[in-house]
Amino acid sequence: MVIVAVVVVTVAAGVGLGLWATGGEGDDSEPAGSAQEQPSASKTPSPTPSPTRSYPLSKAPRTIPAVGAHTPARGPGWKPAKGLRVVVSDGDLADEGRLLAGELGLTYAGEADDVRAGDVRLALNGDEGADPESYTMTVRGGRVTIGGPADAGVFYGTRTLKQEVRGGGTAPEGVVRDEPAKPVRGFMLDIARKHFTADWIEDRVRELGDLKFNQLGLHFSDDQGFRIESDSHPEIVSREHLTKAQVKEIVDLAASRHITVVPEIDSPGHLGAVIAAHPDLQLRNVRGFATRGAIDISKPEAAEILDDLLNEYAGLFPGGPWHLGGDEYQALVVSDPEASYPQLASAATEAYGSGASVADLTTGWLNDRAATVRAHDKSPRAWNDGFFRGTSVQPDKDIQVAYWTGKEIGARLPTEYLSAGRKLVNYNDEFLYYVLGQPQTFVYPTGQRIYEQWTPRVVRGTQAVSARYDDQILGGSFAVWCDLANSQTQEQVAAGIRMPLRAMVQKLWDSGTPELPWSEFRALADRLG
Repeated sequence: MVIVAVVVVTVAAGVGLGLWATGGEGDDSEPAGSAQEQPSASKTPSPTPSPTRSYPLSKAPRTIPAVGAHTPARGPGWKPAKGLRVVVSDGDLADEGRLLAGELGLTYAGEADDVRAGDVRLALNGDEGADPESYTMTVRGGRVTIGGPADAGVFYGTRTLKQEVRGGGTAPEGVVRDEPAKPVRGFMLDIARKHFTADWIEDRVRELGDLKFNQLGLHFSDDQGFRIESDSHPEIVSREHLTKAQVKEIVDLAASRHITVVPEIDSPGHLGAVIAAHPDLQLRNVRGFATRGAIDISKPEAAEILDDLLNEYAGLFPGGPWHLGGDEYQALVVSDPEASYPQLASAATEAYGSGASVADLTTGWLNDRAATVRAHDKSPRAWNDGFFRGTSVQPDKDIQVAYWTGKEIGARLPTEYLSAGRKLVNYNDEFLYYVLGQPQTFVYPTGQRIYEQWTPRVVRGTQAVSARYDDQILGGSFAVWCDLANSQTQEQVAAGIRMPLRAMVQKLWDSGTPELPWSEFRALADRLG
């Protein structure tokens, strides 16, 4: 039933919004307060009807990622206007409040207790048992309230509001209740093979924040370059690199968007830039031939330099996750590692006893580096091909699996890791690898393919693992690799990853079948920018 509200509209200077107030959630009652004129016996009735206005039930907002649930209500919704305020219930939300006010052209009023028409109020609701990334957004009575158990959830609510009103839109009346399906929603950038400017990375941080991503991986050491300033080993740093001051600005900007920067110094392979300055650490086989990118882990100096770097950067990256790499150590791609690299075989037996293998020694290296970052309260992560079957030395249980491929020698299915109880982050190279120049069998991923065929449980190839492992799959990360660095400019990379990022975060926020068909999702992305 639609009950028509009879009103006389009085537009107060500087208010401009919020006059068509509604009652409770889903309420059809008449407008309250100054928007409703009470009848008076002293007045002569008008011979003509007063102006009338009614509203249909609101529709759910269209955002990327889509909101989880929306309870409709009748009312005009909310639009930003000059002079309206953003207020906060707690000083911890000041950053979120100032950011939103600046983006929407509103006034940031801090911890204001008074209530005004058109206010946007950000509040912590004290629900400690809820997902800290969850939020509720209520549009009612010409005002907006965004609440959550933590500032992260409140921030995501502001992203929803920002998208709703983009381009003159209106936040629909009603209540949004929303939370992500997966706690890890990542984007990884290879800045080692290709130098990306700090400004470009900061632009991606802003883009990721608006899309509710929460991790940015920086792979900054590889054979082609070492791209962050170093005080402990300045000799390894490439000419084009980021200064620590620039990295701190990136980290701070990311933190303001509730994005954690995840650093990666890949070892014991992919260390060509370090080896170039320390050729004595190059791994050589039994015939004396150098092994590309591989450090000789039988030498104590190899561990010393890696730990120097891990310890140095621990303070620069204050977040919890730390990627140790561990992939493609070339000593383990030959048919007989012990015969090809007798120094590694000897070091393995000395450290772990008779019968220990080069794979045991390499696993021990990974565990030692994990201990180094763990001492700084970091959570270690490593590529799936840095874990080996049949070793006497087992990788530490808390090392997360970054599963990217099933093409390595002795490839193991994702279920081998999951059935052992390990937690996993999905980097599936079939869908989530954007490799510059498309070498080998790689092709640039498309948003449509991710949107229509990928879910967080599609870890390897195109087949999903059993739903019983869903809780162990922490989420996913889209990765840009710069194997052929000059194949695309920074601007081309940004354009190429635009729709894949949007498609992937939709599936990480809600891993079910999307409501919109691809054509409508793409049109929505174009409208939202």
